[in-house]
Amino acid sequence: MARALDGVSLKIRSKELLLVMGPSGSGKSTLLHIAGVLDVPSSGKVLLMGKRVPHDERKRAKLRSEFIGFVFQDFGLISSLSARDNILLPTLFNGQDAGERLDEIAEQLGISRRLHHYPKQLSGGEKQRVAIARALINDPRLIFADEPTGNLDSKTGDKVMQLLRELADSGKSIVVVTHNQEHERFADRVVRLRDGRIL
Repeated sequence: MARALDGVSLKIRSKELLLVMGPSGSGKSTLLHIAGVLDVPSSGKVLLMGKRVPHDERKRAKLRSEFIGFVFQDFGLISSLSARDNILLPTLFNGQDAGERLDEIAEQLGISRRLHHYPKQLSGGEKQRVAIARALINDPRLIFADEPTGNLDSKTGDKVMQLLRELADSGKSIVVVTHNQEHERFADRVVRLRDGRIL
């Protein structure tokens, strides 16, 4: 029986932008889901901040809210919420007042004037910046981005990758799953998967 991942061992370093590349079906999404504590492996273990990740979903959800941010190809924005409310969604789970932090992030990402707009009023690049702001709002140490430029033109995609590069330089650990080989120039390290194994 084929395994989605087979004997994979990977350490994500602090302050790095790591690209995970490989053909469809190579195990990229599975790796992202397990490393991002969304799923648990059927064997082996996952360590986060040096501690073993529990199987209990409630405990894993708490770890995700404290340490991890996610950015997705389809942006994952809720159409009935403004950009501001979309960004603040993760704070609902920890009860923190993140208004001041939101203003700082929005300024950093160049979307301050778009916070009261709804997703349908935003360009693709603006939607992805809102999605990145949402991933940053809880100040995670680790950000996973799954094909974050897949729905963007090349110029806008480069801007998003440059932004992720700057976040890594500022101290975040960034893991980007991508098919785009041109993005290698933004990375500190590239991991290639094939048939569930690191090449």
